[in-house]
Amino acid sequence: MTDLKPARILAVETSCDETACAIVENGRAMLSSVVASQMEIHARYGGVYPEVASRQHVLSIIPVVEQALAQAHLTLKDIDAIAVTQGPGLAGSLVVGMNMAKGLALGAGLPLVGVNHLEGHLYSAWVYEAGDTVPPEPQFPLMVLLVSGGHSELNLMTDHLMYQRLGSTLDDAAGEAFDKVSRLIELGYPGGPAIQKAAEEGDASRFQFPRAWLEGTYDFSFSGLKTAVLYEVRELKKKSGHLPVHDLAASFQKAVVDVLFKKTMDAAREFGAKEILVAGGVSANRALRQTFRAQTEFPVHIPPLSLCTDNAAMIASAGYYRFALGHVSGLDIDVLPTWPLSQVTA
Repeated sequence: MTDLKPARILAVETSCDETACAIVENGRAMLSSVVASQMEIHARYGGVYPEVASRQHVLSIIPVVEQALAQAHLTLKDIDAIAVTQGPGLAGSLVVGMNMAKGLALGAGLPLVGVNHLEGHLYSAWVYEAGDTVPPEPQFPLMVLLVSGGHSELNLMTDHLMYQRLGSTLDDAAGEAFDKVSRLIELGYPGGPAIQKAAEEGDASRFQFPRAWLEGTYDFSFSGLKTAVLYEVRELKKKSGHLPVHDLAASFQKAVVDVLFKKTMDAAREFGAKEILVAGGVSANRALRQTFRAQTEFPVHIPPLSLCTDNAAMIASAGYYRFALGHVSGLDIDVLPTWPLSQVTA
């Protein structure tokens, strides 16, 4: 790819329950990143409550944008384009970010770039904090494992903005399975961090939970695993009334990691990937990170923990490459609550 023009992108992200704004230079150097989380608010509901999320975004969006500009010591006059998460996500949440981004673009006379939230997660691997040692850029073709609360899929990324989906979940996404199993074993919400913490003190070999390999495909399925945990919990409660939570968490976590790792490695070999990229909220899981980093067959890119969960720096990075390659949106774009990565065009 030819050299791309330099640009500073301010991005807004409100796809779910984080209100975020960031400024990234040339797609990689993060000048600022601000995230207002609603996790404690939604924990009482056992999951994200859409109407509450939307209202919280309205309260947080202006202060978050102002803080991102102040943190970078910049004004809108120093920005070249505005990027915004267009979808997928909760409609009521997406609209808040979209309206803010349109207002910024219109008021400052800047181009607007709509970004797919999943594409943003992939680009979190390009971002580093300004002033840090510049990490090497991921090399194409990349085998990308995208694992989050709503998505689990494998994509071959052949160049910037170019993806070939090889497989996806047929039922529960990995992150969704973590949340559901966490509730089953009485660890609460959010499930990912709770299960990881409990698993650290557990025996991953105590329960032999099933792995859905779905031979001949690169698809995933975690509903059978979730059901197996449910039946085990029922039996344990019936027999003793006691749940060995740490062992259940460790055994479940290992089953998920085994499937994600093997499928990704097999796909990387078959499609001739140079490197592997793991992104999305579940990429914060310590066991998953350690498993991928322990293998030496492929270089592996995993974002820092601060960029694994929803943030605006990843949207700014993806937005930069779209802007630099001429993909600018009009002010008439609308949110897309359902927008698979496979439908994103370069």
